[in-house]
Amino acid sequence: MAEYRNRNRILYPLGVTQEENGVHILVQGRAGEVRLLLYRPGEKKPCEEISFDPKHRMGDVWELALDRTDFASFEYNFMIDGKIVTDPHARVITGREKWADRKRAGKPVRGRVLSEEFDWEDDVNPETPYAETILYKLHVRGFTAHVSSGVSARGTYAGVMEKIPYLKELGITAVELMPVTEFDEIMMSSSGSGFHNAKQEPTGYVNYWGYGPSYLYAVKTAYASRETMSAEGEFKTLVKELHKAGIECIPEMYFTGNELPGEILSVLRYWVEEYHVDGFHLTGFPDLSLAAEDPFLKRTKLFAENWNDVMNRRPKHGYVTPGDGAVSVEEKNLAEYNMQFMEDMRRFLKGDEGMLSAFELRNRRNPMEYAVINYMANTNGFTLMDTVSYDRKHNEKNGEENRDGSNYNYSWNCGAEGPTRKKKIVELRKQLLKNAYLLLFLSQGVPLLMAGDEFGNSQDGNNNAYCQDNAVSWLNWKLLETHKDQVDFVKRLIAFRKAHKMFHMDREPRIMDYKSCGRPDVSYHGENAWKPEFENFRRQFGILYWGAYAKRPDGSDDANFYVAYNMHWEPHMFGLPHLPKGAKWRVICNTGDPDAADLPTDGTGKVPKNQMMLAVPPRGIVILESFAEK
Repeated sequence: MAEYRNRNRILYPLGVTQEENGVHILVQGRAGEVRLLLYRPGEKKPCEEISFDPKHRMGDVWELALDRTDFASFEYNFMIDGKIVTDPHARVITGREKWADRKRAGKPVRGRVLSEEFDWEDDVNPETPYAETILYKLHVRGFTAHVSSGVSARGTYAGVMEKIPYLKELGITAVELMPVTEFDEIMMSSSGSGFHNAKQEPTGYVNYWGYGPSYLYAVKTAYASRETMSAEGEFKTLVKELHKAGIECIPEMYFTGNELPGEILSVLRYWVEEYHVDGFHLTGFPDLSLAAEDPFLKRTKLFAENWNDVMNRRPKHGYVTPGDGAVSVEEKNLAEYNMQFMEDMRRFLKGDEGMLSAFELRNRRNPMEYAVINYMANTNGFTLMDTVSYDRKHNEKNGEENRDGSNYNYSWNCGAEGPTRKKKIVELRKQLLKNAYLLLFLSQGVPLLMAGDEFGNSQDGNNNAYCQDNAVSWLNWKLLETHKDQVDFVKRLIAFRKAHKMFHMDREPRIMDYKSCGRPDVSYHGENAWKPEFENFRRQFGILYWGAYAKRPDGSDDANFYVAYNMHWEPHMFGLPHLPKGAKWRVICNTGDPDAADLPTDGTGKVPKNQMMLAVPPRGIVILESFAEK
């Protein structure tokens, strides 16, 4: 029996805290008796049981402090009123090392302390401002599980590490990881007749996405190769290597709603301190109020569906001034993450009527109080390729008779449901994908690209692939060559966005001439210059970006840009805004012309003879750049 050591109470954190000469344990339980069970790894029965003394109980929290330095060599659980309970605050979970291992289905797991040393070297968080951020969302397993990924440790943190050069070449500045906390991927169902005879058995499906209850402090061990280090060490190495490449790491954290608000803070602070992560996407049912105001998280990016409750508690005076809910570019850490951009832009993309006002809003939206995350596709719903390939969801493989998943995808199959060899349809889909990329990366908010959308990843029309741990969800990296033109376009587009501040301003465009240079920063146009038209039947819109409001690296004014959007299935003529004397327009992108150069990096482009009018092809987007005529 180990020696019990009394000491002053410490209220947080719950769980087991490693100290210099022992451990300090706090466990929550409305119980008459609590015991600590210690196991030697691989053994089924505990080798030691230690009782908590009721005298050292505060409320529902039981305290135990042990003078022993060998605790890290044991696994542990708690016995609470005769029932074995795994520590919900365990820093390491054992028993789930193999992904989807049906042999361990229904078996209890155990906790372990995180005791190994890790050399972070000179690791520094990039702290990229939202205005400069390019997000890329991926599933750790699905990103490299396919044999075509070409990595040595497929489906692991190490596999993601091997793809860092690709991410950097693409222009990514931050990756969002779908849940990496220790969740149970084995999905169970009750069988047997009657309540007392019910037995939990594997369904044959897995919780591939990872949403649901999890051990929030513990890293998902099945995502690790564990060839040379622990899962925790491998995840830390991934974060460190991402940081070396200038890329932030932002895990998605799913909360069930049963957590205490203070517990959410404890979890977030722990991951920032222990794993050096740069932010979180808070999903499920989190209490956001404390996280938004926590001083320890003020330099940590926080994504949530909305921050309305938080903003409603901040001062209001009918307008926003610095210090009044507004924050500086460097201090802004909250971001709104919802699907309204995707829904509005998809409807605009496929030519729905009455979408110009929504398009104008989504294109410029960038509040002073918080950032907005924009995306054309995400986990829940069609991939970008499926958005232009399917009219209806095809979720039959999920085993729910196609009843699951959203019925509203705002998609269009371009004339054939699913894959086709018809050249006209294939070319139209390519054109719409280019349009989709432009809608995303030319909008002022933070663009998020779903992994694989840059090279035509498809889920065969499945818009709810939560249980598909197979080729439906895994990225097929052969498409990288098949759709090389798409990938190259996305690379150039990201580089173009980064090079021109007008497309990622620090604050929302004011639509006014606040520099007295003769033009607003951004202005709107219809088929006639300076006359935007918002009638329901209109599908044409022009946006002028005036370069005097942005600077090149050498301090000179940037070029002016005019972007003409024609989502109609017929061509339209646009009247062009006049340029200063000696300047002309040249075409640097035309998605309706397969022979046009797309965003050339050498400052070239076709110079139209007619500088007054522009013909925009059906379902086409044309970008004009001004240049000084020699």
